[in-house]
Amino acid sequence: MSRARQPPLVTGISPNEGISWTKVTIRGENLGTGPTDLIGLTICGHNCLLTAEWMSASKIVCRVGQAKNDKGDIIVTTKSGGKGTSTVSFKLLKPEKIGILDQSAVWVDEMNYYDMRTDRNKGIPPLSLRPANPLGIEIDKGRFPQKDLESLFPGMSADFTSENFSAAWYLIENHSTTSFDQLKTAVVNLKKQANKKNEGSLAYVKGGLSTFFEAQDALSAIHQKLEADGTEKVEGSMTQKLENVLNRASNTADTLFQEVLGRKDKADSTRNALNVLQRFKFLFNLPLNIERNIQKGDYDVVINDYEKAKSLFGKTEVQVFKKYYAEVETRIEALRELLLDKLLETPSTLHDQKRYIRYLSDLHAPGDPAWQCIGAQHQWILQLMHNCKESYVKEQKGNALLHSPMLDLDSDVRPSPIGHLSQTASLKRGSSFQCGRDDAWRYKAPQQVVFVEKLTKLVVSQLPNFWKLWVSYVNGSLFSETAEKSGQMERSKKNARQRQNDFKKMIQEVMHSLVKLIRGALLPFSLREGELRQYGGWEMKSELSGQWLTHIIQTVRLSSESLTALEIPNDMLQIIQDLILDLRVRCIIVTLQHTAEDIKRLAEKEDWVVDNEGLTSLPSQFEQCIIHSLQSLKTVLDCKPGEASVFQQQKTQEDVCQLSIGIMQGFIDCLEQLSTKPDGDIDTSHLSVDVSSPDLFGSIHEESSLSSEQRLLIALSNCRYLERHTFLNIAEHFEKHGFQGVDKITQVSMESLKELDQRLFEMYIEFKADPIVGSLEPGIYAGYFDWKDCLIPTGVRNYLKEALVNIIAVHAEVFTISKDLVPRVMSRVVEAVSEELSRLMQCVSSFSKNGALQAKLEICALRDTVAIYLTPESKSSFKQALEALPQLSSGTDRKLLEELLNKFKSSMHLQLTCFQASSSAMMKT
Repeated sequence: MSRARQPPLVTGISPNEGISWTKVTIRGENLGTGPTDLIGLTICGHNCLLTAEWMSASKIVCRVGQAKNDKGDIIVTTKSGGKGTSTVSFKLLKPEKIGILDQSAVWVDEMNYYDMRTDRNKGIPPLSLRPANPLGIEIDKGRFPQKDLESLFPGMSADFTSENFSAAWYLIENHSTTSFDQLKTAVVNLKKQANKKNEGSLAYVKGGLSTFFEAQDALSAIHQKLEADGTEKVEGSMTQKLENVLNRASNTADTLFQEVLGRKDKADSTRNALNVLQRFKFLFNLPLNIERNIQKGDYDVVINDYEKAKSLFGKTEVQVFKKYYAEVETRIEALRELLLDKLLETPSTLHDQKRYIRYLSDLHAPGDPAWQCIGAQHQWILQLMHNCKESYVKEQKGNALLHSPMLDLDSDVRPSPIGHLSQTASLKRGSSFQCGRDDAWRYKAPQQVVFVEKLTKLVVSQLPNFWKLWVSYVNGSLFSETAEKSGQMERSKKNARQRQNDFKKMIQEVMHSLVKLIRGALLPFSLREGELRQYGGWEMKSELSGQWLTHIIQTVRLSSESLTALEIPNDMLQIIQDLILDLRVRCIIVTLQHTAEDIKRLAEKEDWVVDNEGLTSLPSQFEQCIIHSLQSLKTVLDCKPGEASVFQQQKTQEDVCQLSIGIMQGFIDCLEQLSTKPDGDIDTSHLSVDVSSPDLFGSIHEESSLSSEQRLLIALSNCRYLERHTFLNIAEHFEKHGFQGVDKITQVSMESLKELDQRLFEMYIEFKADPIVGSLEPGIYAGYFDWKDCLIPTGVRNYLKEALVNIIAVHAEVFTISKDLVPRVMSRVVEAVSEELSRLMQCVSSFSKNGALQAKLEICALRDTVAIYLTPESKSSFKQALEALPQLSSGTDRKLLEELLNKFKSSMHLQLTCFQASSSAMMKT
């Protein structure tokens, strides 16, 4: 497919050489049909399309870019003709190194001037070279469309820096509404700007005219003199004049500096005298200087001056010097006492203590200031610990009278799982459980907890400096860190070796005080009576919860880690590990005790809402409550480095095992309490219906309360789930957390649960089976019925139908609550009915033929109806009942029996549907 136009052809460029940003005019053929047709323009390989201005099909104006090539072609590309060719080339010149302020005979394009300071080109934005308002009057932009202006001034521009600048276009665009007077003012402004440019050049010349004329006159005079007198005469005259000038200058200098030199001699002599006096002035001013430096705290200056004075005047025989030196000694002795007081002052930083010890050592203070400081620090730490305890005990007793019950955090505001469970009507089994903490629980911590945090923080903050002070005392760095005073260091090390046992006792005393103060606040029963009076004193209204004890254990652990990091020997810190172990054991015991209390209160949370499996939320609440308690003990049960297992002691294992069994037994008691509580004691105002649970006969939720039989069924369903799932899950969690004796816990709990299950089951069977069994005998003999004298059977009598209806009612009630309980309950009911029917048949002395046929019809009807729920015991009872009857000899009787059975089954087909369901696994009673 051929193009509509020929490719562009460049035949000329003007100018054909120049530096970067030179404006060039390109001429040729087929250079495009318009500005939009031009899509490419390169000069020497540089893209110049951004600066290109299409004029016509034979002319394009643009600026040359910063091309890399020195010489190259001009290539034009258009949409209509494609990429073109060129018959000419452009040569790119290097720019001259002309500064922006240098004068030049030719125009230098300031678009890209050369910077002499950086020796590189520096671009100037074009807009920065344009005056914002060349006319100097207010600009008022008109509303003339740009396209109209372009059509009025073709090829022109309103840009006054453009070669095609149009003044009319500029005035229409920027001053269309400007008055004539304002335009006159603009003309005056333009003239002033032009005059300033001209005056600048003239001023440059005028400024040097006077100098030029003076130089010219001097040259003319010299020239004339040389012509008149001759060269040699002029030279002699000039030499004589020069000598006279130098003589006068010398005399003037002597006159000017004679006084200055005299003053200098006097100053030198005075300075020498002062230097001599200054040598002894040091001693005379030393007492005053010592006092001033002591007030400023410049003890180093005082010590240096004292050492200097001692070396110069310590053994002088001059009386004046002796007097002043004795005054110095008096000041130094006062300084020793001051420094010792500051050293023993508490609180004090380790840096200050080391500094004061060095000062006292340099001043040769008597005794051992370092050991005195260690002893004072030890007593101060002990005092701080006891003061901390006394302040919190006093605060606790003071608050006890004003304490509001709502803020009694020690009573029962611990975060309890039951508090969370009460907010939810029911919990799905297996769902995650998170205990919501009450706001009051976080409102204020118990005093014992705050005290332990404060006490451990105090010890951890003070003991490191105490230990580091001892280490510095041992290695001698108290006196010199650069081994400059080896004698003092050796004496320090010797003293430290002698007092090592004493310091060990100090550390042990601090550790014992820390542990006993914590025991007095948390474990008072672990202290002797005498120790309790010293380290106790707390009002133990109620024991702290497991959550607070866990927090305290974490605090003590962190303190132990901080002290271990100081490299204190482990034997000194073993007492803290023993405390942590006792706290962990106590935390477990308290947590399990509180869990047992929470479990007992679960009965209050039973909502009696049954799910598809016949369960309420109670088993799930029980399981999640225990799981939450175990999770809260995870950090307590985990052993940190250096800690022993919490179950290493046999007594602890036994206590935990008994508490765990107590928790399980407590929930079993809770179930028994709920199932056997009288109707009037059950709060059913909060009952709700679970829409997912089958309610075939509406027997549960139609009434506002549950019957005793229904509660027994729900309890039996819960017991079944506990035995098969919950207790096994809890046992796994016990093992996961390292509990000992899990098998014993599970065995005892299972036995107790099975006993409860059997008791509840027997109670329910007694409630349901006894009325049915009791109605059989009156029903059989109703209307003076006699087995010896009765008519030919016409069908099953009503008493049996009533018994079956009652059995169906039991089936419906059980099925509504739990389908899994149906086989177990129905089997026992059938056993009771079959056993009673067998007894009644065996009690009959004799049967007539019709009586035997009637009895066999009713026994077979009952047996065939409940066949799905027959057990070996019930089968045996039916067999015994049939054996008590005379055998049917004739085929007519057997046929009549079969017809009557089929008639019975057909007439009660709807009622007997429940007995035709798919068989479930038979449950043993």
